[in-house]
Amino acid sequence: MTESMPVLAELTPELDAFIVEWKDKPGNLVMVLHKVQEIYRYIPRDVAAAVSKKLGVPLAKIYGVMTFYHYFKLEKPGKHIISVCMGTACYLKGGDKLLDELKKLLNVEANATTEDGQFTLQAVRCVGCCGLAPLITVGTNVYGTLPESRLPEILEKYSK
Repeated sequence: MTESMPVLAELTPELDAFIVEWKDKPGNLVMVLHKVQEIYRYIPRDVAAAVSKKLGVPLAKIYGVMTFYHYFKLEKPGKHIISVCMGTACYLKGGDKLLDELKKLLNVEANATTEDGQFTLQAVRCVGCCGLAPLITVGTNVYGTLPESRLPEILEKYSK
């Protein structure tokens, strides 16, 4: 039994124009995948299939690139992405404790999304704000020198 090809998505005019612009340039696949993720916040399978057809690149190659680079997301992320810095400074100052507490509060493992789709919790290597260790980010907001006791208050700001 063979797996059928997914239904092709209708590409947005913006994405279609971007693909046309990049189609014959070196490195086009990575650039197009970045654009897809910018538009959708992840790379839906049907969009990957449409990109495959438009670029003339096998879907298997596209999935190879998507799974090689951690940046690309294959599943739809939560409305709010919480990143816990696990770089050396943050880890030494309690980043692991922040991650453990968030896993309890959200009832989710690292690199997963809550059942209600509100939060995606992820551990990241370094945010680049070592002077604020330990820290988390929620979207583009940075919360530094953070005790575990402040986590419920921060989560409340983003709930529903």
